[in-house]
Amino acid sequence: MTYRRAVIPALAGALLLTLLLWWAGQSAHALQLPGSGSALDAQSQSALRRWLIPWSYDPPAGLFSDGAAGGDTTAGAGTAYGDLYRTAMQIRFVALFVFYLAGALLLVRRIPPVNRRTPGTVLALWAWGPVAATVAVTLSAPWLIASGGHGSFRFLPQLAAMIASGGPVTVGAALVTAVVTVLVARVAAKGEASPPRRAVPPRAARIAASAGTAVIALSLVVLSYESVAAWIQTSFPGRGVLSEPGDLLREWLLLGGWSGPSTTPFGHWLLYRAADAFTLAVVWWALRLLPGLLTRITAPAMMAGGVCATVLGLLASQIVHMAIDDTASVWGPVYLFAQLGSGVPAALTTGTVAGVAAWAALRLTAVDPSVGAVTQEPARPLA
Repeated sequence: MTYRRAVIPALAGALLLTLLLWWAGQSAHALQLPGSGSALDAQSQSALRRWLIPWSYDPPAGLFSDGAAGGDTTAGAGTAYGDLYRTAMQIRFVALFVFYLAGALLLVRRIPPVNRRTPGTVLALWAWGPVAATVAVTLSAPWLIASGGHGSFRFLPQLAAMIASGGPVTVGAALVTAVVTVLVARVAAKGEASPPRRAVPPRAARIAASAGTAVIALSLVVLSYESVAAWIQTSFPGRGVLSEPGDLLREWLLLGGWSGPSTTPFGHWLLYRAADAFTLAVVWWALRLLPGLLTRITAPAMMAGGVCATVLGLLASQIVHMAIDDTASVWGPVYLFAQLGSGVPAALTTGTVAGVAAWAALRLTAVDPSVGAVTQEPARPLA
């Protein structure tokens, strides 16, 4: 698909995702209205508000009640900090629009929803939504932290907590956006000749998928083990504003967290480890199919595909957790979705490296990434 045609669905998707999250943020204060407690219990209201506040243009109640750092409670200080909060939200929504637009443009161009690619395009765009939201939150977080008047106090832990917020909302909005974007892309692609799905040597595809999955396994299995994760969190103290980077490092490097079965029943522990194995299986499957879905195998396309494959693996694992957890029976049905969308920052880091590893493996085995030409064994389409 040409850039001229791909930019139309990319713009539509970026605009829709921005509007959906803006609308979600504006809905946060409705949970505080009289009568809202009759529909939801207090725990569910609190969880929903926590998910929606990161996208609310209106500052949370009481955010500026203590003024700026140093106890300044004047009206001028409160106004200045309120303006800083709104500036942060402007940066957040602009960054969301721009980053989703860039990723959707690349994905729609390289995985156009034609010739049996439509499911792959929907899944890739769905996974890209939380990634764009994570980047937007990260870029705007310093301004938002400063608007609270305590920017110099434990800045990096505050940044880590802010990046980890709002996952379930972005996942839901991204799914709606992906479907609409693909529908627009199918209309935009009418009348344009699109290459069929690429024939990639199975051996090359398996090697590339294995190389990328090994990177994900390093984070999910090795770095996420409790003793290694504790070492990562405590071994880099830092100084001043950059002190205590452990939470931030874990947010961007660790896809999960696990320990031995000594503290939990073995059957329950085994179920969670099976969910982790399912994550790796989904990532391997997605990376194996990715070269065949791409109209042209390039390093940027493989990196974006690696990120999307990792996010899809995380979402699949989190859906499995929803099926085996009993949290809803204790805290209410809303908490069933509490972990949906977590781990996306680490998926962005490790997925990028996994995409590069898969691209390098293709280059070293059988496929010329620039044109996708088969250079070794006969090819057959990936199924």
